[in-house]
Amino acid sequence: MSIPQVKDYNGLPTLFVKDEPFFCLAGELHNSDTSDPAYMEREVWPRLQGLNMNSVIAPIYWECIEKTEGVYDFSSLDVLIRQAREAKLHLILLWFGLWKNAESMYVPGWMKRNTKTYFRVKNVKGEPINTISPLCSAAIEKDASCFRAVMRRIRETDEEENTVIVMQVENEIGVLGSSRDYSEAANKAYAEAVPAALAGKLGVSGSWKEAFGGEADESFMAYQFASAVETIASAGREEYPLPCYANAWLRQYPWHPGSYPMGGPVPGMHRIWKAAAPSLFALGPDIYVPYVADVMDEYAYSGNPLFIPEVRKDAVASSYCLYAFWAKNAVCFSPFGIEEISLDPSEVDQPPMEVMIALNIDPSAFDIRGSKDYLARTYSFIEESKSLLLAYRGTEHMKAFCRHGEYDYGCYLRFRDYDILASYAPRESAKPLGAGVIIEESPDCFLIFGMMCSLSFRAKPDENLRVEMISLEEGDIHDGVFKRGRILNGDEKMSVRLGDRLTCLRVELYKY
Repeated sequence: MSIPQVKDYNGLPTLFVKDEPFFCLAGELHNSDTSDPAYMEREVWPRLQGLNMNSVIAPIYWECIEKTEGVYDFSSLDVLIRQAREAKLHLILLWFGLWKNAESMYVPGWMKRNTKTYFRVKNVKGEPINTISPLCSAAIEKDASCFRAVMRRIRETDEEENTVIVMQVENEIGVLGSSRDYSEAANKAYAEAVPAALAGKLGVSGSWKEAFGGEADESFMAYQFASAVETIASAGREEYPLPCYANAWLRQYPWHPGSYPMGGPVPGMHRIWKAAAPSLFALGPDIYVPYVADVMDEYAYSGNPLFIPEVRKDAVASSYCLYAFWAKNAVCFSPFGIEEISLDPSEVDQPPMEVMIALNIDPSAFDIRGSKDYLARTYSFIEESKSLLLAYRGTEHMKAFCRHGEYDYGCYLRFRDYDILASYAPRESAKPLGAGVIIEESPDCFLIFGMMCSLSFRAKPDENLRVEMISLEEGDIHDGVFKRGRILNGDEKMSVRLGDRLTCLRVELYKY
């Protein structure tokens, strides 16, 4: 049996687990959960039941694994893998190594104290910040050595089970509060020409300023961070070549250099990241903004499979989940803080407002009212309809849609013999957004599923014909097959509406 890997399926990059296509219906845990196995047993694993998840993004910590330099303790990793197996969930492990949210939070104490050997990024004033420089080769070598040992341990204990299926290398890396690193090593490298290997791949030449103009500082940091991540990821993959990815803190308002992590894998830096870090199969966004669908559109392109390790967990997540897999061929969708989604909303600790402001997070992203039921229904539906998804994605016979913003009222979908207008329902608090999928099973027959929208069917513009229904059926998908419920051939045909709970319909049309 092969280990988990990403390979083409009908021309689209697809994760395979146990030699079968696998869509990660996931959730990411809070940063500190897995540091205490007893807490996980008591407070986390029970809350994940009933969400219809198949995988969890869970952190592992360098500071716990290598408390003493050169001595590795894998007990926390071993317990996490065992607990996940018992919960019948796969793991996507988040390596909290050198960098987490643009800082060096989870490096071991022996490294934190030795600031001379493991030197920090400096801002333009020459002041050190709590981020070990990506030009510190000594630190990168230590991280790579530990990550290599981690991957060896996973191979030794899990190669047959495939509990661990994907690895995230570091977390939201970059430089905050400065346009670039101004340490002595960074200044020296910045004054030199763009490395020949990168220059050749990108077709540029000269200094960083000459090659990248106003994007020089960020491009320089992207190369340094991507090169560091490549050293770490490739070392681990030499031991056990699981798929690896990196995630990005979005480039967003107020956009000025240093207001988001400079050098992270934001879209403008992807060509540098792709050139410098070929061991990564994807560069994924962490999305807490109101315009989630726009971000998915930006990150999903040929050569970068959509992998969403963190996304808002309010009720709209279910709509975005549908759009991610059916419109953007996603590999993974994962709301953050998933263990809280089963709680009473009054029990959820909201991040302090100053933190949300500092991180440019939309506060409504943490409003969990209704989220559990909506997301669980969507996850169940995607799992049951997996064969349909594999058969139709990327073809002209399937179209998916999602409301993109406040002034997005609907979309117009063109099929062979009919056009379909999807109109989004008004936005409601604690409800999903308008979203859906339409599959053209035959020229006259359509399978429809979605939420918070209404549909009308039209003849082609040059046809002087009306459209009517032969039948309208409600039902559900089980093992990829539509199972009919009621036949709605009465007044229900006057308006085809999909409510807040994901609904499945089949309609057969004719013209006269």
